Amino acid sequence: MSHTKKRHSPEEETQPQISFIKKFFRVSKPRSAEAESQRESKSTETNAHQPSRGAPETSAADPAKPKPLSSETEGESRVEKNEQFLQKLGRKAAGKCLDLNNCGLTAADVRELVAFLPFHPDLEELDLSWNDFVGGSLYLMAPKMHVVSKLKILRLCSCRLTADDAGALGEALKVIPELEELNLSWNRRVGGNLPLILQSFQEGSKIQTLELVDCALTSDDGAFMGQLLPMLQNLEILDLSLNRNICGSLNSIARGLESTSNLKVLKLHSCGLSQDSIKILDAFRHLRNLRRLDLSCNKALGGGFEASPAHMATLKHLQVLSLRQCSLTADDVTWLTQVIPLLSNLQELDLSANRKMGSSSENLLSRLRFLPALKSLLLNNCALGKEPFTALAEASMHLPGLEVLDLSWNKCVGGNLNLLLDTLELSSSLQVLTLSSCSLVTEDVVLLASLIRTGHLARLRKLDLSYNDSIHDTGWTVFCQSVQFLKELMELDVSLRPSNFRDCGQWFGPLLCAMTKLPEVTEIGMQRWVLSALQKEELECFHQEEKRIIHFDHGGVQ
Repeated sequence: MSHTKKRHSPEEETQPQISFIKKFFRVSKPRSAEAESQRESKSTETNAHQPSRGAPETSAADPAKPKPLSSETEGESRVEKNEQFLQKLGRKAAGKCLDLNNCGLTAADVRELVAFLPFHPDLEELDLSWNDFVGGSLYLMAPKMHVVSKLKILRLCSCRLTADDAGALGEALKVIPELEELNLSWNRRVGGNLPLILQSFQEGSKIQTLELVDCALTSDDGAFMGQLLPMLQNLEILDLSLNRNICGSLNSIARGLESTSNLKVLKLHSCGLSQDSIKILDAFRHLRNLRRLDLSCNKALGGGFEASPAHMATLKHLQVLSLRQCSLTADDVTWLTQVIPLLSNLQELDLSANRKMGSSSENLLSRLRFLPALKSLLLNNCALGKEPFTALAEASMHLPGLEVLDLSWNKCVGGNLNLLLDTLELSSSLQVLTLSSCSLVTEDVVLLASLIRTGHLARLRKLDLSYNDSIHDTGWTVFCQSVQFLKELMELDVSLRPSNFRDCGQWFGPLLCAMTKLPEVTEIGMQRWVLSALQKEELECFHQEEKRIIHFDHGGVQ
């Protein structure tokens, strides 16, 4: 927080505000901004009252004397300077959008940008993300932001914003009433200064998207957010991910969420949620328009769902649900089994890295058949047994729109891929199939090859068969002879485990031949397959003859 204090004007003190928020707002913009403003004002006054040096005063009536530059000429000069500024940064103006993301901006560039803004009063989108030197320079921009008052989108991700920038940004936001999206993610000095920045977000604010990922938000910031949320009636996207210290104020946030009925996306990835903070689910009964819910990577959450009311069942419009790495227990799985069939609009489900759910997930996986709109199913590293895998195989036949299926790190798939035969034959939409470290055997890849040759899996764009070291060279050969029929394939990975190195077999020739017939492929993963001298020569010739760039990541060095 800034150490300076702000005296409220009578008009400000008469405005109705929540007392909790009011406590945080008694701050002023940084002195550096005031000093800069005073210097600019003094400079303007001086220039206005002093004649230019170098030439004697001339009479306007004397036709022989040079005339001052016309406003049209000045305008052309400014346009040229603006173009030079953008050209220097390798960017072009695009209508109402100015994208200077990752341009290596310096403090001097920020000064040029300040001079640039008044000539673009219709600017609606400004992105300065991933420019380290923006931090500490916002005081230069704050006094000029009123000239782009139509701004709707402001992104300042990873700009190393300072505590002083927080004050300057708070002042700037006061003169941007049309703002709809604000992204301050990956600026850790935002933490502890959030009330100072968002002081202008009052009732009636048009803000729709607020992203504060990994901003080191404090418990006080979380409490402030809980008080602020009821004012943000237009809020649709809220991302507080990677702020573990707000867990102590989640009850306050939950109460605030009850008033955000228009919210469509809520992300609380890795926020330190625990069994106690699962009470935040109570707010879900008010979020009837929610489309995306991310509670992933909250490892202490496991065991808390069983005691929670089934408020998630009211999320009739939910399309994306991520519970990855939440340490789900058998009781949690029982709770989820009751909820899942009621989410009929669900399109993406991520239950990855919940190893405790494996043996008790048979009933849950069998109920996936009630999700006809499901497009993405991620179950990697769930320690599935044969019975749950069989239940999944039977249910997946009822998912005709499935586009992404990830079963990696489930050893039960090896030798049992035939259980998915009907699903793979019926699926006309599958684009990503990930079977890494599934203990696949030769018969499994021969089955895949047969499906590919007969025209199934025709829309596959990414196929990951890595870390399946038990497949013999004969199986790889049969498979590589069939790859050429995957006309939309972009990525293929057949890498070996980090601890294993093998000589590349006779299948390498058919693989190279297949690549000449696949117009979309860009990446072939072959880590730890050791190429012979002849195979290296073949690969070099392939690169010389092919006009496309295909990256063969073989790394076959022991």
